[in-house]
Amino acid sequence: MKKLFRKMEGRSGIHFVYLFVLAYTILALMWWGVLLFNQSEQITRFEIQNLVLRTDSIAHPVEFHQELERIQSTEERRSVMFFSEGLIFLAIILLGGFFVYRSIWKQMRLSQQQQNFMMAVTHELKSPIAAAKLNLETLRKHKLDDEKRLKLLDNTIRETNRLDQLCNNILLASQMEAQRYQLFREDIDFSDLLETGIREMQSRISTHTIQAHILPDVWINGDKFMLQILLSNLVENAVKYAPKHTVIDVTLKECSGSALKLMVTDEGPGIPEDERERIFLKFYRIGNENTRKAKGSGLGLFLSRKIVQQHGGTIVVKDNVPAGASFEITWPVYSIQRV
Repeated sequence: MKKLFRKMEGRSGIHFVYLFVLAYTILALMWWGVLLFNQSEQITRFEIQNLVLRTDSIAHPVEFHQELERIQSTEERRSVMFFSEGLIFLAIILLGGFFVYRSIWKQMRLSQQQQNFMMAVTHELKSPIAAAKLNLETLRKHKLDDEKRLKLLDNTIRETNRLDQLCNNILLASQMEAQRYQLFREDIDFSDLLETGIREMQSRISTHTIQAHILPDVWINGDKFMLQILLSNLVENAVKYAPKHTVIDVTLKECSGSALKLMVTDEGPGIPEDERERIFLKFYRIGNENTRKAKGSGLGLFLSRKIVQQHGGTIVVKDNVPAGASFEITWPVYSIQRV
């Protein structure tokens, strides 16, 4: 709580300083505008006094009125110039202030997300390392029967796979941000890839049941490694938020217009509508890192959208009836090759 209050105080302080500087700049502009208008009036009075002193208004009424109109017209032009330039400067200040504030706000949000990421990834790294270390120390210190030994080895492999997935996500996110990752495209039996991936995940996930409804013999042209990461990230995300002993459904089917649709649905709390775009942002996670129960790095869904976009598809989040979330990925018809 103390850290949270310090963060809020820090943000409030930055906002106060920024608004103070912006308000001071606007007030200074208005003050200089008032001074310029006063100066213009003084110049006009001085010119009229000189005109009266050097011209006989009775003897030369036409010349006097012409010169007087010229002086007044000059003052009007000055006033219009001062007013228009003031408005332009005010618009520039407000526009610049808006972009500066937006840049500061984005930087603060990115900094907060990066801090959340560091807190989350520290936990995500320490947990599998600690579990694997404990399992290995147990195997070294104790003579166990074959069943217990195999169980510990399976747990160790599961934790190292979790660690490997996290490292892959971090490396891929960095490469995609720098646009250095190039897809290795090949013709893939997508149906077999999904079925194999689901069997492998079900073997190491005992808390949920993964049901598969896969359209057989569907081939696509894509990156096998990236598509495996896509499936793993979506299922792992469902596992994190769905209650234990519930069903996670993975469906591959043809939809209207012969497009290919992959759906991963769960029975969790669902995703609010105002969060359904932000969850795909890098490092973004719903809630606060200190209060949320489900741990994660905030990279899984970011990578999922990137992978889908690189393969020419779209991904959206919808409500699962009666409860939960449904991630739906659609590929256009030209990527389907049925055999």
